Amino acid sequence: MSLSIAEPALPKSRLRILLDHFAEIDDPRDVRRADYPLPEILLLVVCGSMADCDDYENIALWGKAHLSFLRRFLPYEHGVPGERWLTILMNRINPALFSKAFTDWVRATWPEKIDLVAIDGKTSRRSHDRSAGEKAIHLVSAFATTRRLVLGQEAVPDKANELAAIPVLLERLGTDDGLKGALVSIDAIATNGTIASAIRAEGADYLLAVKANQPTLRAEVEACFNDAPTGTIEIDVQCDKGHGRIEERTVSVLREIDWLNGHRRFPGELRLPDVACIIKVKSRAQLAEKSRFETRYFISSAHLSAQKAAGAVRGHWGIENQLHWVLDVLFNDDQSRLRKGHGAKNMAVVRHFALNIIRSANDKHSLKSRRKLAGWSPNYIAELLQQSL
Repeated sequence: MSLSIAEPALPKSRLRILLDHFAEIDDPRDVRRADYPLPEILLLVVCGSMADCDDYENIALWGKAHLSFLRRFLPYEHGVPGERWLTILMNRINPALFSKAFTDWVRATWPEKIDLVAIDGKTSRRSHDRSAGEKAIHLVSAFATTRRLVLGQEAVPDKANELAAIPVLLERLGTDDGLKGALVSIDAIATNGTIASAIRAEGADYLLAVKANQPTLRAEVEACFNDAPTGTIEIDVQCDKGHGRIEERTVSVLREIDWLNGHRRFPGELRLPDVACIIKVKSRAQLAEKSRFETRYFISSAHLSAQKAAGAVRGHWGIENQLHWVLDVLFNDDQSRLRKGHGAKNMAVVRHFALNIIRSANDKHSLKSRRKLAGWSPNYIAELLQQSL
Protein backbone atom coordinates (compact mmCIF):
# COMPACT_ATOMS: atom_id res chain seq x y z
CA MET A 1 0.00 0.00 0.00
CA SER A 2 1.40 3.37 -0.98
CA LEU A 3 1.08 6.39 1.20
CA SER A 4 0.44 9.76 -0.33
CA ILE A 5 2.16 12.70 1.22
CA ALA A 6 0.24 15.94 1.11
CA GLU A 7 2.09 18.82 -0.47
CA PRO A 8 2.68 21.78 1.81
CA ALA A 9 0.19 24.58 1.30
CA LEU A 10 1.52 27.47 -0.74
CA PRO A 11 1.78 30.76 1.12
CA LYS A 12 -1.07 33.16 0.50
CA SER A 13 -0.48 36.42 -1.29
CA ARG A 14 -1.51 39.80 0.07
CA LEU A 15 -4.25 39.85 -2.57
CA ARG A 16 -5.72 36.51 -1.47
CA ILE A 17 -5.76 37.59 2.16
CA LEU A 18 -7.24 40.95 1.15
CA LEU A 19 -10.10 39.30 -0.76
CA ASP A 20 -10.70 36.85 2.09
CA HIS A 21 -11.23 39.72 4.53
CA PHE A 22 -13.36 41.68 2.06
CA ALA A 23 -15.63 38.62 1.78
CA GLU A 24 -16.23 38.70 5.55
CA ILE A 25 -17.71 42.23 5.52
CA ASP A 26 -21.51 42.24 5.65
CA ASP A 27 -23.11 43.57 2.48
CA PRO A 28 -26.03 45.87 3.47
CA ARG A 29 -27.82 45.14 0.16
CA ASP A 30 -29.89 42.19 -1.02
CA VAL A 31 -27.00 40.26 -2.59
CA ARG A 32 -29.40 38.41 -4.90
CA ARG A 33 -30.15 41.67 -6.68
CA ALA A 34 -26.71 43.26 -6.49
CA ASP A 35 -24.93 43.66 -9.83
CA TYR A 36 -21.69 44.68 -8.15
CA PRO A 37 -20.55 42.30 -5.36
CA LEU A 38 -18.98 44.03 -2.39
CA PRO A 39 -15.49 42.42 -2.78
CA GLU A 40 -15.37 43.72 -6.37
CA ILE A 41 -16.22 47.24 -5.22
CA LEU A 42 -13.62 47.21 -2.46
CA LEU A 43 -10.91 45.81 -4.72
CA LEU A 44 -11.73 48.51 -7.27
CA VAL A 45 -11.46 51.40 -4.79
CA VAL A 46 -8.23 50.06 -3.26
CA CYS A 47 -6.57 49.53 -6.65
CA GLY A 48 -7.86 52.87 -7.90
CA SER A 49 -6.48 54.62 -4.81
CA MET A 50 -3.12 52.94 -5.34
CA ALA A 51 -3.23 54.14 -8.97
CA ASP A 52 -3.25 57.85 -8.07
CA CYS A 53 -7.05 58.28 -8.12
CA ASP A 54 -8.38 60.36 -5.23
CA ASP A 55 -12.14 60.50 -5.87
CA TYR A 56 -14.95 58.24 -7.01
CA GLU A 57 -15.10 59.72 -10.51
CA ASN A 58 -11.48 58.96 -11.28
CA ILE A 59 -11.63 55.55 -9.58
CA ALA A 60 -14.64 54.58 -11.73
CA LEU A 61 -12.90 55.82 -14.90
CA TRP A 62 -9.73 53.93 -13.99
CA GLY A 63 -11.77 50.77 -13.38
CA LYS A 64 -13.47 50.99 -16.77
CA ALA A 65 -10.14 51.54 -18.51
CA HIS A 66 -8.56 48.56 -16.70
CA LEU A 67 -11.49 46.18 -16.49
CA SER A 68 -9.52 43.34 -18.07
CA PHE A 69 -6.92 43.73 -15.33
CA LEU A 70 -9.53 43.60 -12.56
CA ARG A 71 -11.05 40.49 -14.12
CA ARG A 72 -7.78 38.66 -13.51
CA PHE A 73 -8.80 38.53 -9.84
CA LEU A 74 -12.64 38.69 -9.70
CA PRO A 75 -15.41 38.17 -12.30
CA TYR A 76 -16.78 41.73 -12.65
CA GLU A 77 -19.61 40.25 -14.76
CA HIS A 78 -21.40 43.60 -14.94
CA GLY A 79 -18.28 45.71 -15.24
CA VAL A 80 -17.57 48.37 -12.65
CA PRO A 81 -20.02 50.84 -11.09
CA GLY A 82 -19.95 54.50 -12.04
CA GLU A 83 -19.27 57.40 -9.72
CA ARG A 84 -22.86 57.63 -8.45
CA TRP A 85 -23.10 53.95 -7.55
CA LEU A 86 -19.66 53.98 -5.93
CA THR A 87 -20.82 56.88 -3.75
CA ILE A 88 -24.00 55.09 -2.71
CA LEU A 89 -22.30 51.77 -2.02
CA MET A 90 -19.36 53.16 -0.03
CA ASN A 91 -21.80 55.22 2.05
CA ARG A 92 -23.60 52.06 3.15
CA ILE A 93 -20.69 49.92 4.34
CA ASN A 94 -20.44 49.67 8.13
CA PRO A 95 -17.20 51.57 8.96
CA ALA A 96 -16.63 49.58 12.17
CA LEU A 97 -16.66 46.29 10.24
CA PHE A 98 -14.48 47.78 7.53
CA SER A 99 -11.93 49.01 10.09
CA LYS A 100 -11.90 45.59 11.74
CA ALA A 101 -11.29 43.93 8.37
CA PHE A 102 -8.38 46.32 7.83
CA THR A 103 -6.76 45.51 11.18
CA ASP A 104 -7.24 41.77 10.65
CA TRP A 105 -5.70 42.04 7.17
CA VAL A 106 -2.68 43.93 8.49
CA ARG A 107 -2.10 41.35 11.20
CA ALA A 108 -2.37 38.47 8.70
CA THR A 109 -0.17 40.19 6.13
CA TRP A 110 2.52 41.58 8.45
CA PRO A 111 2.50 39.02 11.28
CA GLU A 112 5.72 40.17 12.98
CA LYS A 113 5.41 41.62 16.44
CA ILE A 114 5.22 45.40 16.57
CA ASP A 115 7.57 47.19 18.97
CA LEU A 116 6.60 50.89 18.77
CA VAL A 117 3.02 52.06 18.17
CA ALA A 118 2.09 55.74 17.88
CA ILE A 119 -1.56 56.74 18.24
CA ASP A 120 -2.74 60.12 17.06
CA GLY A 121 -5.78 61.78 15.50
CA LYS A 122 -6.29 63.53 12.17
CA THR A 123 -9.19 65.55 10.79
CA SER A 124 -10.29 65.34 7.14
CA ARG A 125 -10.90 69.05 7.01
CA ARG A 126 -13.29 69.32 4.07
CA SER A 127 -15.53 66.44 5.11
CA HIS A 128 -17.79 68.72 7.19
CA ASP A 129 -21.41 69.35 6.18
CA ARG A 130 -22.52 72.77 7.39
CA SER A 131 -26.04 72.35 5.99
CA ALA A 132 -26.57 69.30 8.18
CA GLY A 133 -24.60 70.72 11.12
CA GLU A 134 -22.03 67.91 10.93
CA LYS A 135 -18.37 68.46 11.73
CA ALA A 136 -15.48 67.08 9.71
CA ILE A 137 -14.63 63.47 10.52
CA HIS A 138 -11.78 62.93 12.93
CA LEU A 139 -9.98 59.60 12.74
CA VAL A 140 -7.64 58.21 15.40
CA SER A 141 -4.98 56.01 13.80
CA ALA A 142 -2.38 53.60 15.12
CA PHE A 143 0.96 53.60 13.31
CA ALA A 144 3.89 51.22 13.70
CA THR A 145 6.68 53.77 13.59
CA THR A 146 9.61 51.46 12.92
CA ARG A 147 7.71 49.53 10.23
CA ARG A 148 5.95 52.61 8.79
CA LEU A 149 2.76 50.62 8.77
CA VAL A 150 -0.81 51.69 9.53
CA LEU A 151 -2.22 49.22 12.06
CA GLY A 152 -5.78 50.43 12.51
CA GLN A 153 -8.12 53.38 12.88
CA GLU A 154 -11.26 54.44 14.73
CA ALA A 155 -13.54 57.35 13.92
CA VAL A 156 -14.24 59.76 16.78
CA PRO A 157 -17.99 59.77 17.53
CA ASP A 158 -19.96 62.96 16.90
CA LYS A 159 -19.77 65.50 19.73
CA ALA A 160 -16.90 63.60 21.36
CA ASN A 161 -13.12 63.77 21.40
CA GLU A 162 -10.28 61.30 20.86
CA LEU A 163 -10.70 59.85 24.35
CA ALA A 164 -13.88 58.11 23.16
CA ALA A 165 -12.14 56.41 20.23
CA ILE A 166 -8.77 55.44 21.72
CA PRO A 167 -10.03 52.63 24.05
CA VAL A 168 -12.01 51.07 21.17
CA LEU A 169 -8.94 51.15 18.95
CA LEU A 170 -6.72 49.70 21.68
CA GLU A 171 -9.13 46.82 22.26
CA ARG A 172 -9.19 45.98 18.55
CA LEU A 173 -5.42 46.15 18.22
CA GLY A 174 -4.94 44.09 21.36
CA THR A 175 -7.02 41.13 20.18
CA ASP A 176 -5.03 37.87 20.33
CA ASP A 177 -2.08 39.63 22.02
CA GLY A 178 -1.67 42.02 19.10
CA LEU A 179 -0.13 44.70 21.34
CA LYS A 180 1.69 42.44 23.78
CA GLY A 181 5.21 43.71 24.42
CA ALA A 182 4.74 46.91 22.42
CA LEU A 183 5.35 50.46 23.59
CA VAL A 184 2.31 52.64 22.83
CA SER A 185 2.85 56.40 22.63
CA ILE A 186 0.04 58.95 22.72
CA ASP A 187 -0.04 62.73 23.10
CA ALA A 188 -1.07 64.47 26.32
CA ILE A 189 -4.83 64.11 25.74
CA ALA A 190 -4.48 60.46 26.77
CA THR A 191 -2.43 61.05 29.92
CA ASN A 192 -4.97 59.64 32.34
CA GLY A 193 -5.46 56.50 34.34
CA THR A 194 -8.17 55.05 32.09
CA ILE A 195 -6.07 55.07 28.92
CA ALA A 196 -2.91 53.96 30.72
CA SER A 197 -4.77 51.06 32.32
CA ALA A 198 -6.27 50.07 28.96
CA ILE A 199 -2.78 49.89 27.43
CA ARG A 200 -1.42 47.84 30.32
CA ALA A 201 -4.43 45.50 30.11
CA GLU A 202 -3.38 44.63 26.55
CA GLY A 203 0.09 43.61 27.75
CA ALA A 204 1.74 46.76 26.38
CA ASP A 205 3.61 49.67 27.96
CA TYR A 206 2.64 53.30 27.60
CA LEU A 207 4.62 56.44 26.80
CA LEU A 208 2.45 59.48 27.53
CA ALA A 209 3.23 63.16 27.16
CA VAL A 210 2.96 65.44 30.17
CA LYS A 211 1.79 68.91 29.18
CA ALA A 212 -0.22 71.85 30.46
CA ASN A 213 -3.41 69.78 30.65
CA GLN A 214 -1.84 68.10 33.70
CA PRO A 215 -0.29 71.15 35.43
CA THR A 216 0.27 69.50 38.82
CA LEU A 217 1.94 66.43 37.34
CA ARG A 218 4.06 68.55 35.00
CA ALA A 219 5.25 70.75 37.87
CA GLU A 220 6.14 67.69 39.95
CA VAL A 221 8.01 66.02 37.08
CA GLU A 222 9.93 69.22 36.34
CA ALA A 223 10.82 69.66 40.01
CA CYS A 224 11.92 66.03 40.24
CA PHE A 225 14.47 66.52 37.47
CA ASN A 226 15.68 69.80 38.98
CA ASP A 227 16.17 68.24 42.43
CA ALA A 228 17.49 64.82 41.39
CA PRO A 229 20.76 63.80 43.09
CA THR A 230 23.87 63.58 40.96
CA GLY A 231 24.21 60.27 39.16
CA THR A 232 20.53 59.32 39.22
CA ILE A 233 19.73 60.69 35.77
CA GLU A 234 20.72 58.80 32.61
CA ILE A 235 21.38 61.11 29.66
CA ASP A 236 21.61 60.60 25.90
CA VAL A 237 22.55 63.40 23.48
CA GLN A 238 21.74 63.25 19.77
CA CYS A 239 22.46 65.71 16.98
CA ASP A 240 20.82 65.83 13.56
CA LYS A 241 21.66 67.95 10.54
CA GLY A 242 19.45 68.48 7.52
CA HIS A 243 16.95 70.72 5.77
CA GLY A 244 18.95 73.80 6.65
CA ARG A 245 19.03 73.33 10.39
CA ILE A 246 20.96 71.63 13.18
CA GLU A 247 19.01 70.08 16.04
CA GLU A 248 20.46 68.82 19.29
CA ARG A 249 18.31 66.79 21.67
CA THR A 250 19.25 65.91 25.22
CA VAL A 251 17.13 63.08 26.60
CA SER A 252 17.18 62.49 30.36
CA VAL A 253 15.60 59.51 32.11
CA LEU A 254 14.90 59.29 35.83
CA ARG A 255 13.77 56.05 37.45
CA GLU A 256 13.66 57.21 41.07
CA ILE A 257 9.93 57.88 41.00
CA ASP A 258 8.58 56.27 44.17
CA TRP A 259 6.59 59.43 44.84
CA LEU A 260 4.43 58.61 41.78
CA ASN A 261 3.61 55.08 42.90
CA GLY A 262 3.10 55.79 46.59
CA HIS A 263 0.27 57.37 48.56
CA ARG A 264 -1.14 60.41 46.77
CA ARG A 265 -1.78 63.64 48.61
CA PHE A 266 -5.44 64.21 47.80
CA PRO A 267 -8.41 62.28 46.33
CA GLY A 268 -8.84 62.58 42.59
CA GLU A 269 -5.19 63.29 41.87
CA LEU A 270 -3.89 61.64 38.70
CA ARG A 271 -2.94 57.99 39.16
CA LEU A 272 -1.13 56.06 36.43
CA PRO A 273 -0.49 52.32 36.83
CA ASP A 274 3.00 50.81 36.89
CA VAL A 275 4.99 54.00 36.32
CA ALA A 276 8.63 53.03 35.69
CA CYS A 277 10.33 56.25 34.59
CA ILE A 278 9.91 59.88 33.67
CA ILE A 279 11.60 61.46 30.67
CA LYS A 280 12.79 64.96 29.84
CA VAL A 281 13.59 65.97 26.27
CA LYS A 282 15.40 69.27 25.83
CA SER A 283 15.94 70.30 22.23
CA ARG A 284 17.72 73.16 20.52
CA ALA A 285 17.15 73.77 16.82
CA GLN A 286 19.64 76.07 15.11
CA LEU A 287 18.23 77.64 11.96
CA ALA A 288 19.82 80.18 9.64
CA GLU A 289 19.50 83.23 11.90
CA LYS A 290 17.79 82.05 15.07
CA SER A 291 17.61 79.25 17.60
CA ARG A 292 14.53 77.55 18.96
CA PHE A 293 14.45 75.89 22.39
CA GLU A 294 11.87 73.44 23.70
CA THR A 295 11.52 71.18 26.75
CA ARG A 296 9.05 68.30 26.83
CA TYR A 297 8.22 65.72 29.49
CA PHE A 298 6.92 62.16 29.27
CA ILE A 299 5.95 59.37 31.62
CA SER A 300 6.23 55.64 30.88
CA SER A 301 5.54 52.22 32.33
CA ALA A 302 8.52 50.78 30.44
CA HIS A 303 12.00 50.57 31.95
CA LEU A 304 13.59 52.63 29.17
CA SER A 305 17.20 53.55 28.75
CA ALA A 306 17.88 57.12 27.67
CA GLN A 307 18.74 55.93 24.17
CA LYS A 308 15.55 53.89 23.79
CA ALA A 309 13.49 56.73 25.23
CA ALA A 310 14.99 59.07 22.64
CA GLY A 311 14.06 56.69 19.83
CA ALA A 312 10.52 56.20 21.14
CA VAL A 313 9.86 59.93 21.60
CA ARG A 314 11.20 60.77 18.19
CA GLY A 315 9.37 57.83 16.64
CA HIS A 316 6.02 59.06 17.94
CA TRP A 317 6.20 62.15 15.76
CA GLY A 318 6.79 59.92 12.75
CA ILE A 319 3.02 59.51 12.60
CA GLU A 320 2.81 63.17 11.59
CA ASN A 321 5.17 63.14 8.60
CA GLN A 322 5.02 59.46 7.62
CA LEU A 323 1.24 59.07 7.84
CA HIS A 324 -0.74 62.30 8.21
CA TRP A 325 1.49 64.35 5.89
CA VAL A 326 1.54 61.56 3.31
CA LEU A 327 -2.26 61.27 3.38
CA ASP A 328 -2.67 65.02 2.90
CA VAL A 329 0.00 65.58 0.26
CA LEU A 330 -0.04 62.31 -1.70
CA PHE A 331 -3.65 61.17 -1.24
CA ASN A 332 -5.28 64.62 -0.94
CA ASP A 333 -7.11 63.52 2.19
CA ASP A 334 -7.70 67.10 3.34
CA GLN A 335 -9.30 67.95 -0.02
CA SER A 336 -11.81 65.08 0.06
CA ARG A 337 -15.36 66.45 0.02
CA LEU A 338 -17.14 63.22 0.94
CA ARG A 339 -19.80 64.21 3.43
CA LYS A 340 -22.79 61.89 3.29
CA GLY A 341 -23.25 58.51 4.94
CA HIS A 342 -20.16 56.51 5.84
CA GLY A 343 -18.23 57.38 2.67
CA ALA A 344 -15.65 59.67 4.27
CA LYS A 345 -14.81 57.17 7.05
CA ASN A 346 -14.64 54.23 4.67
CA MET A 347 -12.50 56.01 2.10
CA ALA A 348 -10.09 57.00 4.87
CA VAL A 349 -9.67 53.27 5.55
CA VAL A 350 -9.25 52.61 1.81
CA ARG A 351 -6.34 55.10 1.75
CA HIS A 352 -4.75 53.17 4.60
CA PHE A 353 -5.09 49.93 2.62
CA ALA A 354 -3.51 51.60 -0.41
CA LEU A 355 -0.72 53.25 1.58
CA ASN A 356 0.34 50.02 3.29
CA ILE A 357 0.45 48.16 -0.02
CA ILE A 358 2.34 50.93 -1.82
CA ARG A 359 4.85 51.09 1.03
CA SER A 360 5.49 47.35 0.75
CA ALA A 361 7.20 47.76 -2.65
CA ASN A 362 10.80 46.55 -2.74
CA ASP A 363 12.15 49.33 -4.93
CA LYS A 364 13.82 52.69 -4.48
CA HIS A 365 11.00 54.84 -5.84
CA SER A 366 9.28 57.46 -3.70
CA LEU A 367 5.69 56.91 -2.61
CA LYS A 368 4.58 59.53 -5.10
CA SER A 369 6.38 57.75 -7.94
CA ARG A 370 4.94 54.40 -6.88
CA ARG A 371 1.41 55.77 -7.16
CA LYS A 372 2.26 57.13 -10.60
CA LEU A 373 3.68 53.77 -11.65
CA ALA A 374 0.55 52.02 -10.38
CA GLY A 375 -1.59 54.35 -12.48
CA TRP A 376 0.50 53.80 -15.60
CA SER A 377 0.97 50.04 -15.25
CA PRO A 378 -1.59 47.73 -13.62
CA ASN A 379 1.11 45.06 -13.64
CA TYR A 380 2.91 47.10 -11.00
CA ILE A 381 -0.21 46.85 -8.81
CA ALA A 382 -0.37 43.11 -9.47
CA GLU A 383 3.23 42.68 -8.36
CA LEU A 384 2.49 44.42 -5.05
CA LEU A 385 -0.77 42.57 -4.44
CA GLN A 386 0.54 39.13 -5.34
CA GLN A 387 3.62 39.17 -3.13
CA SER A 388 3.78 35.92 -1.18
CA LEU A 389 4.18 36.16 2.58
